[in-house]
Amino acid sequence: MSFNADWEREAQNWIAWARTPGHDAYSEYADRFFELVPAPARATLEIGCGEGRVSRDLGDRGHRVTAIDASPTLLEAARAADPAGQYVLANAGALPFSDETFDLVVAHNSLMDVQDMPGAVREGARVLRPEGRFCVSVVHPMSDAGRFESREADAPFAVRWPYFERRRVEEPFERDGLSITFHGWAYPLEDYVRAFEDAGLAIEALREPRQREHVVAADPSEVRWQRLPMFLLLRLRKLPGPAGAGFSSRF
Repeated sequence: MSFNADWEREAQNWIAWARTPGHDAYSEYADRFFELVPAPARATLEIGCGEGRVSRDLGDRGHRVTAIDASPTLLEAARAADPAGQYVLANAGALPFSDETFDLVVAHNSLMDVQDMPGAVREGARVLRPEGRFCVSVVHPMSDAGRFESREADAPFAVRWPYFERRRVEEPFERDGLSITFHGWAYPLEDYVRAFEDAGLAIEALREPRQREHVVAADPSEVRWQRLPMFLLLRLRKLPGPAGAGFSSRF
């Protein structure tokens, strides 16, 4: 999930955070994301693989995955966990692949780590074959605009930052003895959608998953995430023809 020097500095913290079972929300939401991912075809690209858990899960589902990240430390960890995998040191804004190489592109919680998010979307669309799919998970733009005032089930959600303003994010977290600072950018929904439009990608499915009942049963404070979505999930289809040419007229 890394695209900048901040994530290289956080690499060991992220490896510990992501690989501690049940420590973050991945185990609670990943199945909803994979429900949007199409069946394996010839070639799948993951943009921003981090320590590799999404690539490994894609591989377990039969995908032939090539994964890129800009953090050497995270790529080394991904290769160590999956020696047979294809892991490439690369920047999302300048992918080292020819046009129309992949049937599926995946960006799981990585586009918000990119300063030039539209550029990363354009590159993902460039290497995608016509009618290929681009599957995306991002922190929901609404939840990025504020914070719950406490962990209580009925805690108010306070909007702290202007929703429409692209904003640099540097937020430290500590939980169960682990700590990390998340680095990235908060984008309004329109910024994402305009990036998709300009890249010639049509939204095929959109989900705002609620927290699952069994998670709430185990931790009632998690009911907060049944009131407000934590993530936004999308499946996009690459339209035929040049990117950005008459997007709305193609429906």
